[in-house]
Amino acid sequence: MSNRNNQANKQAARERLRAERERQAKKDRMRRQLIVGGAIVGVLAIAGGIGVAVSNMDSGSSAGSGGGGDWAKAAKAPLVKPQNTSGKNGTTVVVGKKDAKNTLNLFEDPRCPGCAAFEQNVGATVEKDIKDGKYKASYHLGTFLDANLKGTGSKEALSALGAALNVSPDAFLKYKYALYSKEFHPDETGPDKFADDSYLIKVADTVPALKGNAAFQKAVKSGTYDRWALEMSDAFSAVKDVTSTPTIKLDDTVLGTDSPQGKVAPSSPDAFNSMVDKALKK
Repeated sequence: MSNRNNQANKQAARERLRAERERQAKKDRMRRQLIVGGAIVGVLAIAGGIGVAVSNMDSGSSAGSGGGGDWAKAAKAPLVKPQNTSGKNGTTVVVGKKDAKNTLNLFEDPRCPGCAAFEQNVGATVEKDIKDGKYKASYHLGTFLDANLKGTGSKEALSALGAALNVSPDAFLKYKYALYSKEFHPDETGPDKFADDSYLIKVADTVPALKGNAAFQKAVKSGTYDRWALEMSDAFSAVKDVTSTPTIKLDDTVLGTDSPQGKVAPSSPDAFNSMVDKALKK
């Protein structure tokens, strides 16, 4: 789980960050030991102990090795919205059957390890439910961890996800799942791999619709959807009642168990299905 801070709790957040660094080695051992259905338990993945509001990010930071993004320029660039978006500035991303009565809202950050754990454990279940029409899914993607962890990987990955969404909703889902996979998702204490365009394209080559896709690759390298990524991030930050990632809501019901950081998203398909079924009965 990754937390967003306001000005009042920044000092406490710094203290948690120092303590979290000391516990990192222990957390790594625990991740290997605690298995749910063959995947790492998501509740153990806490991104450095703190999160930062997107409005505090340095939008002018340049991308890492292989990244060409100039985010100060991106903020002033013309807005190019991917296909398969709607709403103001194309920040409404809904995947699934239009007549599905319920909506699963997923609030995530590409670099968030808790989001990766949720996707590894529950992502396939969500994808199946979407196809079955149990609900449609609305994706709210932020980039606040770029400020916390330093770098531009969340913004670069979100821009690349826009390029995938422009191909198709299914390509978007498959690419998001690949980015969060154990094979490709970077450790929060390691290099900012998502800041590297060549790495993002390498991950995309595992998705049939994106493999060797020249238009997709051009969009990633040229930053076609950089401005859109900033708009998505701003829309995410504007949701005041979401204080951590991942936050999963079925309509207005937050799915998860209580913790000091807020609701912890379900870490197994069984737990997720139980919470969804309970929420649907309300």
